Amino acid sequence: MPERPSPRKSVWRRTPLPPPPPAASPAPPPAPQPPENGEIASVIQAVLYRDGVRVLAPATLAETFRALREQPAGMAWIGLARPTGAELHSLAAEFDLHPLAVEDAKEAHQRPKLERYGDTLFVVLRAARYLDAPEEIDFGELHVFVGPDFVITVRHGAAPDLSAVRRRMEATPELLRLGPEAVLYAILDAVVDDYVPVVSGVQNDIDEIETEVFRGDPRVSRRIYELSREMVEFQRATRPLVGMLHGLMAGFSKYGTDEELQRYLRDVADHVTHTSERVDGFRLALTEILTVNATLVTQQQNAEMRALAEAGFEQNEEIKKISAWAAILFAPTLVGTIYGMNFTRMPELHWTLGYPFAIGLMAIVCTGLYVIFKRRGWL
Repeated sequence: MPERPSPRKSVWRRTPLPPPPPAASPAPPPAPQPPENGEIASVIQAVLYRDGVRVLAPATLAETFRALREQPAGMAWIGLARPTGAELHSLAAEFDLHPLAVEDAKEAHQRPKLERYGDTLFVVLRAARYLDAPEEIDFGELHVFVGPDFVITVRHGAAPDLSAVRRRMEATPELLRLGPEAVLYAILDAVVDDYVPVVSGVQNDIDEIETEVFRGDPRVSRRIYELSREMVEFQRATRPLVGMLHGLMAGFSKYGTDEELQRYLRDVADHVTHTSERVDGFRLALTEILTVNATLVTQQQNAEMRALAEAGFEQNEEIKKISAWAAILFAPTLVGTIYGMNFTRMPELHWTLGYPFAIGLMAIVCTGLYVIFKRRGWL
């Protein structure tokens, strides 16, 4: 089996490719389909291109390696989803991928970054999509290896949809023939474009939250907290992209990047900057909304406490009145009870002035108690 030629010196310096194959060449076989049991295959698609035109779609990684050796001027674009360790190690052995990059692609849960290992670029992207039904953001992770004659994408999660990127590139062969760096641009552009509906969905959520805050919805605090956490993740996905794209643009002159591709990458950088600024604004808005909501909740609690205090005060006033009248009525009741026992040898029982004295005593005691309670505000 012939050996593969030595790779190009830089991933961003494109050497001229030989002319495309004649039109009479046989049509490429259909792309491999996922298994019928519904599980996601590791190798989503592996395609060999030559001068921007698809020439072969091998079914396995081994066939892809063999075809690339036989087509030294071609470019392989291999897409994988949650690959196994054996598949990643076979790719590393074939394309001389750095072990650290392979380890990152295997473990996932990486922050967006751009690293260069010799002639190979390793790019980590955080994709996002907005789910309308639960009103939340679903994040995915994409690792991209870009070499002189290959592009390898390792996807962890449902986003992004790289099949649409592949169709777009195959529909524009003049862009695809720019090589692996053009594929990297298309992937970056797709990831950034997917941020647009997420930004729109978050803006609608914030508008709804503002309405719920002033309506006094008790569930709005939890919604603000959950959306704030999503904005933290969204910020971690978008903010590093600004530096990554500026790093790529800084190497345009050094690596001889095609001028048309430079314009495309600058456009992506502008979109990323705009998205990052919107996300920063969302975080600030949510912080302010949370502060306003806390203030409104505190005011509502204070109003409720004040109402409870007023109700308690009124209840205490009523209790005072009842207690005062009970004390006033207790005095004649006590006197009447004592003199109503009718014992034979009871003092003053046969006294002529006993009855007027008892009535007067009760009147004096009741009047005295009434004056005392009145002065103290109980009546």
